Amino acid sequence: MSRIKAAGSDRVFNIVNNAVLGIVLLLVLYPIYFIIIASISDPNYVAQGNIWLIPKGINFEGYKSIFKDAVIWTGYKNSIIYSSIGTVINITVTILAAYALSRKDLVGRNPLMFLFTFTMFLSGGLIPTYLIVKSLGLIDKIGAMVLPNALSVYYLIIARTFFVTGIPDELREAAVIDGCSNTRFFKAIVLPLSKAIIAVLALFYAVSHWNAFFNALIYMRREDKYPLQLILRSILLENEIRENMTQTIGDA
Repeated sequence: MSRIKAAGSDRVFNIVNNAVLGIVLLLVLYPIYFIIIASISDPNYVAQGNIWLIPKGINFEGYKSIFKDAVIWTGYKNSIIYSSIGTVINITVTILAAYALSRKDLVGRNPLMFLFTFTMFLSGGLIPTYLIVKSLGLIDKIGAMVLPNALSVYYLIIARTFFVTGIPDELREAAVIDGCSNTRFFKAIVLPLSKAIIAVLALFYAVSHWNAFFNALIYMRREDKYPLQLILRSILLENEIRENMTQTIGDA
């Protein structure tokens, strides 16, 4: 009888759980779906709020106009370059630092970890960072987009925790007995066992680089160096200014 009750409760739990997850999925997907149908609908219908589930007045003039603009393609190119190079640098620095800090035989690893963690609560600030970037000659250079954020301490802590819990000391001791050096152990054993954490961190870093625009706003002066997000921001600001001017002239 208890097994029947348990099976019944599990069935109810699965139904409720699936229903809740289905609702959450719809809430997440609908905004994306709405953006897609609104982008191919008549702007007048969109402005009037007549678009909900089905596009109306389907046309692709917006896409044609956007992709005719060479600045958009330049933004895509720059964002891909910044994201690719930045992610490689992020993963390299994060994994090497996290593994070193996870080793118990690293002298002073606790003070070093404290220094890393300290920067999460108190950073140098925007002006000192800008002066350093400028003194290094990185203004309008790729380095300004990828080097100031080469390491995320939060992701460093995640990677370090993975190495501490996922790479047992007995494994390294066995490798040392077999004559394996630290470098070979890291390349032949640690990295293959860390594919999951590397993939997760690479995804987080890549998304962060792709969505970033603040560094470009501060360090990039030439439009041909702008990432896509900054170009889209400029387009939105121009449209807003144009609409405000049109409204002001109409009121006058």
